[in-house]
Amino acid sequence: MIQPDDRIAEPGQIVTFERNDITFTGRVIPSQCQQSVIVDLTIMDNLNEIDFEYDRTVVAHTNYRIIEE
Repeated sequence: MIQPDDRIAEPGQIVTFERNDITFTGRVIPSQCQQSVIVDLTIMDNLNEIDFEYDRTVVAHTNYRIIEE
């Protein structure tokens, strides 16, 4: 399980999060969201294999971990 951190991600940073027992990694893109971030998942090599419906998703600040600045 991903252990979220207390930092808030900025556009361009890479975050990881879990949804339906699958670990996702993506780049935060600019948005006006205050309680969440929009994450572009196209950096994942296996995105097509996961069978996730979209290539972007919204993730609450309490549900991700920043893994790359």
